[in-house]
Amino acid sequence: MSSFSNLINQDKPVLVDFFAEWCGPCKMMAPILKEVKDALGESVSILKVDVDKNQTLAAQMQVRGVPTLVLYKKGKQLWRQSGVVQKNDLISLIQSHA
Repeated sequence: MSSFSNLINQDKPVLVDFFAEWCGPCKMMAPILKEVKDALGESVSILKVDVDKNQTLAAQMQVRGVPTLVLYKKGKQLWRQSGVVQKNDLISLIQSHA
């Protein structure tokens, strides 16, 4: 958990994707997240957390469904949504917190 805290405690926005290998909508998010990273480059960090391999962290973060996307900055949760989120929505959200 301490390494997760370190990862989300950055000066730039950190988007965390809680996903599962078996989840159809999660597979739809992968190329969207790649496009977001390509568009925003180093101004954002994107972390993928497999809820099956990180059950304790998923429980602590109260992730009930996948995909769940959470945006952090300096360790604070700024935004959270479950389900597929479109690229342009994510880009404008991240830029508003950059």
